[in-house]
Amino acid sequence: MAGLMKLACLVLACMIVAGPITAKAALSCGTVSSSLAPCIGYLTQGTPLPLACCAGVKRLNSMARTTPDRQQACRCLVGAANALGSGLNTGRASGLPKACGVNIPYAISKNTNCAMYVLISHSL
Repeated sequence: MAGLMKLACLVLACMIVAGPITAKAALSCGTVSSSLAPCIGYLTQGTPLPLACCAGVKRLNSMARTTPDRQQACRCLVGAANALGSGLNTGRASGLPKACGVNIPYAISKNTNCAMYVLISHSL
């Protein structure tokens, strides 16, 4: 139940933070959050990495095709990392894409500068 509450707070925080900047991006923080919802236990409680988590990571990676979408996904991830606060295992968060076989040129963290990553390559 606590994980569900954290997820709800995470989704709400992402919507508030990214609402004004989603005008040009088709990818929403709600989509990012729902894609990564199966990862919450892995990222906060140290549970094993679920297959559904990696499916969500791969789905999200394939959806972020344009520069605005890639930057939006990055901003949503940073917002989510900040919303989880001290409960986030930063090592697991930064290593999540690689653990799922996805290559992105930045680490998922609380202080990633998403404006720096305008050309994200996709390699699955």
